[in-house]
Formats: sequence, C-alpha cells, structure tokens
Amino acid sequence: MAAGISFAATRTIVHLRYGPFLGPKPNSAASSPPALRVSGFIRKCHGISRPMTRKPNLTVCFLPESEKLTRLGEKSGEEGARAEITAARLAEKVARRKSERSTYLVAAVISTFGITFMAVMAVYYRFAWQMGGGEIPLVEMFSTFALSFGAAVGMEFWARWAHKALWHASLWHMHESHHKPREGPFELNDVFAIINAVPAIALLNYGFFHKGLIPGLCFGAGLGITVFGMAYMFVHDGLVHRRFPVGPIANVPYLRQVASAHQLHHSEKFDGVPYGLFLGPKELEEVGGLEELEKEINRRIKLAKNL
Repeated sequence: MAAGISFAATRTIVHLRYGPFLGPKPNSAASSPPALRVSGFIRKCHGISRPMTRKPNLTVCFLPESEKLTRLGEKSGEEGARAEITAARLAEKVARRKSERSTYLVAAVISTFGITFMAVMAVYYRFAWQMGGGEIPLVEMFSTFALSFGAAVGMEFWARWAHKALWHASLWHMHESHHKPREGPFELNDVFAIINAVPAIALLNYGFFHKGLIPGLCFGAGLGITVFGMAYMFVHDGLVHRRFPVGPIANVPYLRQVASAHQLHHSEKFDGVPYGLFLGPKELEEVGGLEELEKEINRRIKLAKNL
C-alpha cells in the first residue's frame, strides 16, 4: 500500500550527554581543541553543568493512502454540493426573472392594445357623432388633434419637472423603489402611471360625451396624455429597464440615445440629470455629459450584440 509522508516538529524527550570518560562527541574530536575538553572535565568535576538546549526533533507520520483519498473525496464532495446549490439558486433567479418579464409583458400588451383600441374608436365615434347633422366641425377637429400633439409634448416637460421636484423630493419614499433592485414584476413607483391616467380618463370622458370646442380640446388633451403614457411605457419600462421585450424599437438610433441618457440618470453621475425621458440627451448636452452618453451608447450596443 502506498503511503503519504508528513513531518511535524516535536520536542526531544531524551537527551544524551557526553563526558570526557565516554569519549568525544561524534564528528567533534577533530574540531574541539584539548583545552576545551579539559575545561569541560573540570566543570563536570565541580558539579557545574551547562544548561542543555532542547532542539526540535523530526517525527515521521505515515498516513494511509486510503484515508488520504477519503479526505480528498470529502472536500471535493463539499465543493460539489456548494456548486450545485449556487447553480440551483442562479437557475431559480433566471426563471423568476423570465416569469416577471412575461407577467409585465402581458399587462403591457393588454393595456396598450386596449387603450389604443378605445382611443381610436372614441375618436371615430366622436367625430361621426359630431358630423351627424351634415356639418363638419373643422375648427373643433383641428383643435382636438393640435392639442393632442401639444399635450403629448407638454407631458415630457411635466414629467421632467415632477421627476425632480416631486419624485426625488417629497415623493421619494414611493419613487425609491424604482432606484432599487425590483422584487417581482411590479414596484411601488408604478402607482405614478395610474395617477397620470386618472386625468387622462376624465378628459377623454368629458370630451367624448359633449359637443363643442371646449369638450373637443379636453378630448384632445386626454388623447395626448394617453399617447405619451404608452410611448413612455415602451421606451422607459421596455427599452431602458428591460421589463419586457420591445422588438425593433431598440435599434432606433434616437431611442437608443434616450435609453442611454436615462441610464445615466440612474448612475447619478450628473446629480440626477436627465430628469426627462425623450429630451434626456438634450439635458445631458447642457451639463456637458455627451462624452459619458457616447460611452453608455457603446456599452448598450455591445450588450445587445452579446445577447
């Protein structure tokens, strides 16, 4: 049986003294002069003895190969068990992420198609009802669509102001969930989407069931808020934070800039700038962040290629 050898230093238990009557120490006769031997003899005769220094001795231990292999096997088994646990946790995390993305994707698709369908039908039936008497309300129609565009653009400036003055201030306890790792498909910050939907629904409802220029303007404002909300969801939640796949819009150059600019907002390299979304690159330009923006764009391009 093969054997492994290990060495351990122990203290000497037995000490051998050499006196002049026993002869010189081994290998020391040639090197020790007679005067030293006589001096040692005189000290011995007078009862004087030098303190003996204890020198370490080597002890040889034999470890059977079978026991050695058993210990190595136990160590390998522990490492394998830890690796299996780590792999299981990673697989569980990936599965949970896929489930969360699927859940949010279903919610996003249903809400998008539902709201889009209702908005299109509302526009159609509202103007069909308006033209029931044969007269086409051109001023009202133009005002409605003009305010729809104006409301969608205005929401960008509203979101920028609210993001800085409210969400990162008095409402931080709610918005903070968006700056932390998310647990589950939804977060407390999603409440702001519902809050913005309330005035949009109210304006659309009033404009749909009433005739005239003012109801038409209200209808247009509600429509613009709705369009902005859907665009915000796809770009912010889908493209930037990857809560669901967004398909080819990820390859649109300007939207890639928008996503990269918002990612810099989460890095807080420029004290939170940009606070807006669709005009985020312009905000970064104003604070001298174009170089960092370009780096983030290149990082996202490389990341997309590796997926």
